[in-house]
Amino acid sequence: MTTSFREVMAGWIRLAGESSRRPFRLELAVVAPGRLPPWGTTDATVTGRVSAPGWADDPGASGTMEISPLERRRIRYRLGFVAADGRRLHLDGWKSVTLRHPVRSMTVLPATVTDSGGTVVGEARLRFDVSRDLLRFLRSFRHSDERPAEQGAEQGAERGAEGGAEGGAVQGDHLPSRWRGQPGRLEVWYTTLTDPATGTGVWLHHELVAPAGGAEPFAHGWAALFPPGERPLLSRFGPQPWSPTPDGAPFAAGDVRAEAGRLHGTAGDISWDLRTGGGGKPLYTFPRWAWERELLPAAQIVPAPGATFTGTVRAAERTLDLDGAPGATGRIYGHGNARRWAWLHADLGDGDVLELVAAVSTRPGLRSLPALPFVALRVNGRTWPARPLLAAIRMHAVIGLPTWTVRGRIGGRRIRVEVTQPHEATVAVDYADPDGAPAVCHNTERASAVITTERWRRGWQPERRWYLDGTAHAEVGLRDDGDDDSRHAGTRG
Repeated sequence: MTTSFREVMAGWIRLAGESSRRPFRLELAVVAPGRLPPWGTTDATVTGRVSAPGWADDPGASGTMEISPLERRRIRYRLGFVAADGRRLHLDGWKSVTLRHPVRSMTVLPATVTDSGGTVVGEARLRFDVSRDLLRFLRSFRHSDERPAEQGAEQGAERGAEGGAEGGAVQGDHLPSRWRGQPGRLEVWYTTLTDPATGTGVWLHHELVAPAGGAEPFAHGWAALFPPGERPLLSRFGPQPWSPTPDGAPFAAGDVRAEAGRLHGTAGDISWDLRTGGGGKPLYTFPRWAWERELLPAAQIVPAPGATFTGTVRAAERTLDLDGAPGATGRIYGHGNARRWAWLHADLGDGDVLELVAAVSTRPGLRSLPALPFVALRVNGRTWPARPLLAAIRMHAVIGLPTWTVRGRIGGRRIRVEVTQPHEATVAVDYADPDGAPAVCHNTERASAVITTERWRRGWQPERRWYLDGTAHAEVGLRDDGDDDSRHAGTRG
């Protein structure tokens, strides 16, 4: 069951550096789960048009609406849109609902517009015109048993191996920073690869942290090498104050940069200069709407699940010359890391790939639940399962070291994944969330994995089996809080 409606608000915006106001208008289509009970809080998705003459006219704006008139006494609007000069901007505002002035508080929306670096671009004030638009607003309400449009689009695009070729979702550019100046946010760009000539694994981790207490954001990260038969090498870089780069590179901290087509930098004794190519269509491990709408505490995506890397990586007296090394670049964005987590990236050859994240939330009420495993298996250009969130509920994870497993059944197929992270080839990295909570991730780019799928044909019949010997990329994250680590997991790369 979903509820949908349309809303129009108009008013003005005063841009930074301008003394006069410009007309400003929002034309929004809202889709919310359920029937919008006024006593609770509902998170809805929003699409529509943002327009201001001579400054912006974007019919593809999208975002979220928090509808909580009684519980939190507000209706909050968060929209991303593109200005006429190509800048990606973010509108954030809310109607503060009061019983003393119910009509005015439910119809007036003050809002702030910021750029991708969090700089305030303008202050706006919009109003819903009751006398002109109320009847149209009420007539627009619809109740439907269909899925929200953005979920249906995602599921249609990833119908995958259960019934049809993968849809025509356009890859787009998923590398630019999504952070819009909010405190308490974590953003990660990570790359993992394996040198086919030597078997050496490489891990490059780039991280933006906006502390929950409002302190200045900073960038930091690390690089690690995993040579066969040797202990891993790990070096860190940063922290450096975070600021948008003049040339628009997604991540920069000192001489460390991550941008489309190239990765280069230095962390201690490790340096790298890599060109990237290929990659295929993005792989949405979580539901696509979770990444695009930011409706979950955090989400992960793999923009380039089948990338190749060419260039050099140096560590002390060692030089690694790469030529078409297979790997992937992934992204994480949200409020912080999960309570516990396990992660796997498995290149299965011939463009096939498995991405897996098993997670348990840090949110109260969810933190005591078993891990929720999200699985994305792409074979012959098709992705399974079609509905990641529904599938995750039917999966089971047992997290531990050195071995952890995920298994489950969706429809007429079941899957089992067993991952082994050798102690001598695993590096432990300590870090802190935006709220300061500590954790440790145990990572290796030389894991082994056995992946088995079966189909139901008058009984369970073997379908496919892959065995990766020292070429799987895997991680387990733990927190020192007394939990049983074999039952819980979360997200990080």
